[in-house]
Amino acid sequence: MSVLSEWINVCDISELKKGDMLDFDYKDKKILLANLDGKIYATDRICTHAEADLSTGILNEEGVTCPLHLSTFNLKTGVPQNLPAEIPLKIYNVKIEQNEIYVEVE
Repeated sequence: MSVLSEWINVCDISELKKGDMLDFDYKDKKILLANLDGKIYATDRICTHAEADLSTGILNEEGVTCPLHLSTFNLKTGVPQNLPAEIPLKIYNVKIEQNEIYVEVE
């Protein structure tokens, strides 16, 4: 059985400046959008280690750092770069059409 996915219009590109993060919910998913040096990434928003909200963390060249125990997650792969987190974040496909950011969700 295949899982159907759909593209969700999240926001206008002007709402997510370089270095900014934006959080949104879609159905049961809590998703984080991040603009890292002009590239838009989408991952799960909840840390896989202690369920902290990554939208309150720190965005830097390494990725997003959890505010609770300081694990940093690579935004491209979702893989944690340091302990205590060991489980990767789910990543989502992103596209920009006519200055609108879309995220593909299942």
